[in-house]
Amino acid sequence: MDDIYLWVITLVVAMLVPVGIIAVLRNRLSKKEGDIDTRSYSLKTRKVVGNKGTVRVLYATVKGSSKKYAAKATEIMAAEGYDAIMETIRDAGREACLGTDPVLFVVPTYEGGRLPASASNFHVWLQGLIKDGPKLKPSLRFTVLGLGHSAYNDSSCYNKAARELNRMLKRLGATPFGPGVVQGDEAQDTQDAAFSEWIEGVKAGIEKTDNSSAGIYEVGHEEEEGSDNESVGGCSDDSVGDMEDIVSSKPFDPNAEMITPKLRKALTKQGYKLLGSHSGVKLCRWTQAQLRGRGGCYKHTFYGITSYQCMEMTPSLACANKCVFCWRHHTNPVATEWKWKHDDPDWLVEQAVEGQKALIKPLKGVPGVQKERYEDAMNPSHCALSLVGEPIIYPEINTLVDKLHERKISSFMVTNAQFPEKIEELKPVTQMYISVDAATEDSMKAIDRPVFSDFWRRFLAGVDAMRNKGQRTVFRLTLVKKWNVSELENYAQLIQRGQPNFVEVKGVTWCGESTASNLSMKNVPFHKEVVDFCQELAQAIGPDYAVACEHEHSCCVLIAHKKFCRDGIWHTWIDFPKFHELIAADKPFSSEDYLCRTPDWGQFGNSARGFDPEETRYVKVRNHPGKEPSTTTE
Repeated sequence: MDDIYLWVITLVVAMLVPVGIIAVLRNRLSKKEGDIDTRSYSLKTRKVVGNKGTVRVLYATVKGSSKKYAAKATEIMAAEGYDAIMETIRDAGREACLGTDPVLFVVPTYEGGRLPASASNFHVWLQGLIKDGPKLKPSLRFTVLGLGHSAYNDSSCYNKAARELNRMLKRLGATPFGPGVVQGDEAQDTQDAAFSEWIEGVKAGIEKTDNSSAGIYEVGHEEEEGSDNESVGGCSDDSVGDMEDIVSSKPFDPNAEMITPKLRKALTKQGYKLLGSHSGVKLCRWTQAQLRGRGGCYKHTFYGITSYQCMEMTPSLACANKCVFCWRHHTNPVATEWKWKHDDPDWLVEQAVEGQKALIKPLKGVPGVQKERYEDAMNPSHCALSLVGEPIIYPEINTLVDKLHERKISSFMVTNAQFPEKIEELKPVTQMYISVDAATEDSMKAIDRPVFSDFWRRFLAGVDAMRNKGQRTVFRLTLVKKWNVSELENYAQLIQRGQPNFVEVKGVTWCGESTASNLSMKNVPFHKEVVDFCQELAQAIGPDYAVACEHEHSCCVLIAHKKFCRDGIWHTWIDFPKFHELIAADKPFSSEDYLCRTPDWGQFGNSARGFDPEETRYVKVRNHPGKEPSTTTE
């Protein structure tokens, strides 16, 4: 019998040991340099046993930056010999404040200068103590690291959550120690420096009882200690969402570059070809698809663009919004004005073309890439000035557009209409877009998360400015289920006001999970839902508009003004040679001067559903574990 027990135990050990080894190896292999070792920690609490006493590290976060710095602080204090515990403010804030262990707070600024929503109950609790008591123990010692940005029009909002937390704890009788509250600004790339200064001050001051040096310190700014705002409602509530990782403008420096080393690394990893100090190009998947004869994008169906000769480019990576559905995951800067040096427009166009070529060259020899199309792709004929950011704020945007047209490269300009004066000043482009992501002030604030406090006034002024343009104009709507699909009547009113030639309505593209957004596949509408929405929208706008085209593969539908319908046939395509003739003539012209007939397969209601019959439909077979095989078309 003993032999049987021994045999069973030996068998179990033999089975479990390899599993443990594999788990350890997987953890080691996936661990990058500089990562915090989390093998022995739960998601909420991290504890490293030391002999110098306990230190509490509390954080609140939305996108992870505060958690990252809190983890670093925990590791450092543990290395100093403390029993370091890392927890969220939501889970442990009250307990920590009622104790006597030193507390290290790491907090970002959220909407309206507040703590993130996860810490809102803690904030309310502190307010209640201030009003009704009791006070906190003077033996409770604390310090605060604030993570913020300086894009607010009202400077009092900058890092307000950290300053407010510091003020409330002092008012309740707690004692600041070491560096007090240190503020880091992502706009000036000072958060790492702020953390280093803060943690060194913590290490130096944690064992001292004299806290005369504790105050408010800001890395990268010249704000004095006395700048702490004592009022609770001291800043505008018209701010963007989580401020932990927003890069913004800073005081003008003629030598400053918009693309910081950190930003360059992030965007390069995403596949951008960065140009100079503020621009970039990126290869579209439809460029690659049409090179292989697998179909063009919706712009090919709607307007006659050759997708494999289309160059996506922006002369400004900075934007005035942080849209929840941004497919760039908010790695680009935020700005309300241009405050950097700018590159020469002629040089930028040259570099953009060369950058596009560099991105296409690796496709040579890829199975399916057609030789003739590959050669043509080396000479871009169209430039979509969108990609990411707000192209229109580039100081020499008119000259850049001229340089494109001199090369016979047509231009599509996309703007969020937060700079109406720039729309008024813009020279004629082939087609001008306004992104209309929401139809009311409240929903635009929630979806676009604009930086400007007067964003709605600016947007309506931009709509009015575009109405006065003589060339082709477009409203581009991105449908996000559960966010903006119920605003049909409001959209109709905006379209009546702006009178665009076209209205593009596209279902949102889900780009995978991201800490920058909580969207999921549940927010992506089906193509039929987009079609139904557009048919209702066209009726709501009035008799001058109707559904003209669709591109099923992009979940996109085009509504057009009926002046582009001649004898029952839509003429939404662009006569590009005629456009360049009109530009060269340097005389006024209108959108009707360079239209041409949309092919039958591009007309709404055609069985092709917007797929060019000269292309070959490619069907992918997707085999997901636990699911039946499915097919999708490219």
